[in-house]
Amino acid sequence: MKFGDQLETMTVAREGAVATLTLTRPDQMNRFDVPQHEEFVEALRFLRRHGDGVRVVILAAQGKAFSAGGDVGTVREMANDPAARAKAVAEGLELMNELLTFPLPIITAIQGAAMGLGANVAFATDMVVACRQARLADPHVKIGLVAGDGGAAVWPISAGMLRAKRHLLTGDPITAEEGYAFGLVTDLVDTPEEVLPRAQELADKIAALPPLAVQGTKAALNRLLGQRAGEVLELSLQLEAMTMASHDVVEAATAFIEKRPGVYTGT
Repeated sequence: MKFGDQLETMTVAREGAVATLTLTRPDQMNRFDVPQHEEFVEALRFLRRHGDGVRVVILAAQGKAFSAGGDVGTVREMANDPAARAKAVAEGLELMNELLTFPLPIITAIQGAAMGLGANVAFATDMVVACRQARLADPHVKIGLVAGDGGAAVWPISAGMLRAKRHLLTGDPITAEEGYAFGLVTDLVDTPEEVLPRAQELADKIAALPPLAVQGTKAALNRLLGQRAGEVLELSLQLEAMTMASHDVVEAATAFIEKRPGVYTGT
């Protein structure tokens, strides 16, 4: 990997002290499937090793959606595959730990819907710029899954426990405007076209500051964030893996694909 590369699911670019990771599969709503999951972790590690002179990272996306989250079809397939479920837990833990220990500030630019892991990745970064009407949600429960890939960690830390419970236990979406009021969005703009310029403005502001001070401040804050996330992240992922093997998750995924209400038995 090098700057300027077009990977399968994203690009990795650099202009001066600012690196930009852009999700580039708008036709698939930039879903966090296995290839995107792997390339995102790979890109963060590349920036750790080869990002000399980079001071800020922007995470952006092409198309109408920032990210639709995980692939429902894959969730259904894992119900009968213990090895795939174990791999999903390990990879989920790896991704969130990579984010929570990443040394450079990351600014997420949400120009459209951010769902599931897409939302949770955004809320694990350092600043979130979003257009007012963008929809944000972690709808794991709606497809029979525990909110395990970071939702149980990042939502309560930023939005508070009651609001986290309200939206993780129902899967109900919020607008970015509501997210701004809750503390999940840091900078609100009116249109999708304004999102990336605002993120770039913030990145330029941070890049002009003394880097040791910025990175040390982030390290201190992320120690606190990492400790809080560590209390629940592994447990929530293990509980998610348990629900991946349930009859209800197969029914929920099938009902979602067939666009009908699910019928659940708690098994």
